[in-house]
Amino acid sequence: MSRPPARIAVLLALLILALLAPRERVRAEDLAADLSKHLIAITTAFVGTEVVLFGTSDGQGDIVVTVHGPRQDTVVWRKDRVAGIWLNRDSVEFADVPDYYAIAASGPLERIARPDVRARLELGVEYLRLEPRDAAGREAGEIASFEDALVRNKQRQRLYTEEPGDVNFIGPRLFRTTLNFPASVQPGIYQVQVFELEDGQVTDAQRSTLVISKVGVEADIFDFAQQASALYGLTAIVIAVVSGWLAGVIFRRA
Repeated sequence: MSRPPARIAVLLALLILALLAPRERVRAEDLAADLSKHLIAITTAFVGTEVVLFGTSDGQGDIVVTVHGPRQDTVVWRKDRVAGIWLNRDSVEFADVPDYYAIAASGPLERIARPDVRARLELGVEYLRLEPRDAAGREAGEIASFEDALVRNKQRQRLYTEEPGDVNFIGPRLFRTTLNFPASVQPGIYQVQVFELEDGQVTDAQRSTLVISKVGVEADIFDFAQQASALYGLTAIVIAVVSGWLAGVIFRRA
């Protein structure tokens, strides 16, 4: 079956957006960076992939790279033991949480950037701005525990960096780092930012875009689930019932 023309147009538009997205710089002549690819296609055989970021710098500072995935509201649940059973009893919703976050640096972040700079640029998972919705009446320590749980869950899924990756200099000007995307990564537009820092402050910066998109049968199933969720759920139930019935018939004949 050929891919619908509308989907091809969407993929081409996203790729063009990634390639033509403006590179925001403080001093454009000093820092230049690019990705080995700007489009990651998720197929039924997708098991994760790597993207190489490479660049050049005329400065004497350190390089820090961050990647933020698509943002969405995220609910974090806390389980309590009730009558010997662990149940979800309490939750906090956080607004605009990046689904994916990665960071790499050419040295220790605490040496490269001042705390206020790290907070402003979200350099490190501990500096991610996680804004709770309707947190009235909750203690700061309680909110912090939900934030920690959110980060741990993302790290368990390999969607958040546990330790900063390495930005390696190849000679005095060339640098590179490898960005890892697991199989569970979600489709969307990913913002890749490169910062050059000296004496704890940003002296140059650049931003580019990476697109992750589902293609093929996987895309058809994803679109069906998103656009007709009720029918998708009913179909899943019917398939499960039929599969159970067929399994029963096979076992009875065995």
